[in-house]
Amino acid sequence: MTTRSLSVAAALAGLMTAANVQAFYLPGVNPHSYSEGDPVKLSVNKMTSSKTLLPIEFYKLPFCQPVEDIERANENLGEFLAGDRIENSPYKLEMKKDKYCEQVCVTNLGPGERRGVTPNKVVRAIRGEYHNNWIVDNLNSASKAEDDTVESTRYWQGFPVGFKSKEDDKAYVNNHVNLEIDYHPVEGQDGQFRVVKFVIEPFSIQHEIDESKADINVDADDDNAKAETAVIKHPIESCDATIPEQQHTSYAMVTQSGRLPQPASGRVLFTYDVIWKENLDIHWASRWDVYLSMDSAVPAKVHWLSILNSLVIVCVLSAMIISVLLRNLRQDLARYNRVATDEEKAEDMEERGWKLVHADVFRPPASPMVLSVACGTGAQLLAMSFWTIIFSAIGFLNPSRRGALLMAELLFFVLMGCVNGYVTARLYKNLKGKAWQRATLTTALAFPTLAFLVFFSLDILAWIEGSTDAVPFGIMLILIIMWFGISIPLVFGGAFFGYKADTIEFPVKTSNIPRQIPDQPWFMGVPFTMMIGGILPFGSCFVELYFIMASVWMEFYYYVFGFLLVVFIILIITCAEITLLFTYFQLCNEDYHWWWRSFCTAGSTAI
Repeated sequence: MTTRSLSVAAALAGLMTAANVQAFYLPGVNPHSYSEGDPVKLSVNKMTSSKTLLPIEFYKLPFCQPVEDIERANENLGEFLAGDRIENSPYKLEMKKDKYCEQVCVTNLGPGERRGVTPNKVVRAIRGEYHNNWIVDNLNSASKAEDDTVESTRYWQGFPVGFKSKEDDKAYVNNHVNLEIDYHPVEGQDGQFRVVKFVIEPFSIQHEIDESKADINVDADDDNAKAETAVIKHPIESCDATIPEQQHTSYAMVTQSGRLPQPASGRVLFTYDVIWKENLDIHWASRWDVYLSMDSAVPAKVHWLSILNSLVIVCVLSAMIISVLLRNLRQDLARYNRVATDEEKAEDMEERGWKLVHADVFRPPASPMVLSVACGTGAQLLAMSFWTIIFSAIGFLNPSRRGALLMAELLFFVLMGCVNGYVTARLYKNLKGKAWQRATLTTALAFPTLAFLVFFSLDILAWIEGSTDAVPFGIMLILIIMWFGISIPLVFGGAFFGYKADTIEFPVKTSNIPRQIPDQPWFMGVPFTMMIGGILPFGSCFVELYFIMASVWMEFYYYVFGFLLVVFIILIITCAEITLLFTYFQLCNEDYHWWWRSFCTAGSTAI
């Protein structure tokens, strides 16, 4: 391994040590302490599906609604963009007060599953694999599942609306939930407690309703309908108030002989248990740890192997640059600078390689404005990514601050408009561009306009599907104000300083007549260089990219920003080295059109 490779590895190892690899966690809200008997609010959020990828509001389905009006929580910009819709619920919780088979309501879910009949909303949600996401004290619900042999708890994706039976292929709704809430006594404050864990175990129980003692007039298509509670015939043990010592609902009760699951149709009674447990091991400040680590579902070893894989790529590229580039360059320089012998003078030694194109190497490329705008936008995105990762690694952007990550990305992108303007102006000036007003306006509008058009198109599709991903008009207006009110002025401010800066003095003068470029071998063509230039950097970051995409589309938690920061730096180094290597090979083949080639070589990583 070369000296440069060792130094790079040592620097990255030191960075990982300083960042503790995993990001620090700073609690996102102030702790809320409760006294015994105090009400604890349970909120419902959007229902999500990794199958349809279109979240929907909880009350779009004919579930039980609060007796009072539905109230939506005050949400920030990031929550709206993420599709969150946090609302109150009819579930009543009181600190340290257990409840046994508490009834919520009886509601009509719609017609049953029959051939030729359109499935009701709940059946469609179950077949779409939708999950509920409930919140207690700003803590997302984990989901417990058990069978005859195994009991497991999952800390992501919430709990399922229901399930599809393998026997008859029909949908069954989870109409009962055990709300298991752990609390921790507040140190130094007697009689005060804090919520540190929230787990939901869903069940499907076909309660027999005594219709003669219940008024059930609920329309499944009426979103504002309020349902009445009912009397249960032949209840399970937890729902039988005549038993002296009631027990909480368990898997054994639900699956005992004669008990059937509840079909997702017709009149359905919704019930819940509340189970409070004292937990002395988990403190309020560390209650999110099990969520962020996903209960060790993805061991840190996977990320370490990703780092090792990335370091191997960096070391290989560094060795290639040292052995090929520096050695050949040193030989060429020695050959060109030494005093020629009489024999060499007699043979009229000809120049070859990159020396032949020294008068053309800094010739402005085709479409210099487009290249300048692309580089400026890339610098803006690079700066945005860097500061977002830094603040996430420090701990300011964590899942307890819902929407904070999206808000930070938007804010940094807007603020980094000054970087965009400066880079675009400086490069365009060095490429002898004259239309600086048009270049500045283009870099301020080009990429944001493209992103906004894609965003607006997807927003229309989400609105047609009735998804919470559809951004309201007011939020859209805020985005436009941020764009025109903050981003564009900063772009023009950065461009002002960029144009005022002195032009970079190139070491050689450019000739007036362009040199003819000889035919190039196939492996120096654009497709091959883009493919190789994209594969190697992508190979250094694909593992972390997978987990990031899983957090976006599969509702996973991603909070290993220490690893991500290291991989981000390795990606930048890899892109720089592969671009440097291919540019040198290109110049050695007397092809001086390297401006766009160097941009596309590293940029192909995104493809």
